[in-house]
Amino acid sequence: MRFGMFVPQGWRMDLVGIEPAQQWESMVNLARHADDGDVFESIWVYDHFHTVPQPSGEATHEAWSLMAGFGAATSRVRLGQMCTCMAYRNPAYLAKVAATVDVISGGRTEMGIGAGWYEHEWRAYGYGFPKAGDRLGALREGVQVFRDMWTKGEATLDGTYYQVDGAICAPRPLQGTSHPGSALNGIPMWIAGGGEKVTLKIAAQYADYTNFDGSAEGFDHKSEILKGHCDALGRDFGEIVRSANYNVVIGETDADVEDRLQFYGELLRKGGVADDKAAGAVEDLRKQPAVGTPDKIVSVLEDMEARGMTYAITYFAEAAYDRSGIELFEQTVAPELKG
Repeated sequence: MRFGMFVPQGWRMDLVGIEPAQQWESMVNLARHADDGDVFESIWVYDHFHTVPQPSGEATHEAWSLMAGFGAATSRVRLGQMCTCMAYRNPAYLAKVAATVDVISGGRTEMGIGAGWYEHEWRAYGYGFPKAGDRLGALREGVQVFRDMWTKGEATLDGTYYQVDGAICAPRPLQGTSHPGSALNGIPMWIAGGGEKVTLKIAAQYADYTNFDGSAEGFDHKSEILKGHCDALGRDFGEIVRSANYNVVIGETDADVEDRLQFYGELLRKGGVADDKAAGAVEDLRKQPAVGTPDKIVSVLEDMEARGMTYAITYFAEAAYDRSGIELFEQTVAPELKG
């Protein structure tokens, strides 16, 4: 199994209490920790502007700015966003940004892309909030632009949502030119989301990777739908790497796990989340698949790997304050699965 790790950027209130002048240091030191080791193949951030579980004045650092910063500050790990919202940036412009990050990083960019869902920030930033069908239509057109920009060096599209007329991508990404990359796309494309009629059909056509439900039942169901779309399009289902995101709360004992869960609740409260809402978030986290002792998490991930989930993207809520959970995962879980 392959592993990625989210770097806290504030979106999930995971930088609360750290002064803005010290937040970059917290983030880049975690990126370098992953870079220096051999467990995590990639590091990830979210593409959001306002915090969850509720919008607040707490920091949320912008995804693609972080990609460029991490690209310059690391040398091995691959760099991704899970996932970029298509409508937040014109796709020709975003393809250009991603190509530049690929050059800065020496060919290590991953493009995670989706249709977007966080209505509050859409409206706050002046994007409106189109119906789901329109957001998905924009996703489909945007990934066409990406592929052309990265593989041909330019794109033209007279679409319903985007009009691009001879947009030039120079330099093209290193991946697919001077460096190995996706045979289809140049920069590897992750289509994130489990929408069965549209998103997974787009994934069947364009994706190198998918990212959807990480529960056993949900993963099996989405995989079956994805395979059906691949069969209909004549795409080899086995070409697509299937990934899932996991909130990891790990401890050597159940009491250690409980301590980390309570720390998460206190973090939310410090960020201004009401007691009842914070308690509910803790209970939701407690039910997640990768919460428990190392043996339990190994068992869960072994089962998921047998189902075809071969790339786990991990999130540790306390990472900016305490690396011991990451280190325990590196020492006890990853060695059982990386072989």
